[in-house]
Amino acid sequence: MSTMTAPQTTGTVTAPLTAARAEALYMSTLETGVRPSRSEVTSAIQTALRSHGGVRGCAADVAGEYGEYPTTAARRMTWALGVVDAVYGVH
Repeated sequence: MSTMTAPQTTGTVTAPLTAARAEALYMSTLETGVRPSRSEVTSAIQTALRSHGGVRGCAADVAGEYGEYPTTAARRMTWALGVVDAVYGVH
C-alpha cells in the first residue's frame, strides 16, 4: 500500500490531482523560479489546460518535453510540483 507524501521527495506517490495541476503549470507561461500567488497559479493552470487540450494534452506535451530536454524538464517539473504543493497542499 502506498502512502502519499510531499511530491518532491524521491520514491513517493503523487496524487492524480496534484500531478495534473503540476503538468498544467509546467506547460504554462509562468517563469520557473517564481513563487506566484494562488490566483496566478489557478489562472495559469486554467489557461494551459485550455490551450493544450485538457489534462491529457498537458501530460502528452510534458512527456514530449522530457524526451527532448530531460534536464530542463526535470528542473521545471520540480518547480511546478513545489508551487502546486505550496499553493494547494498535497491531496
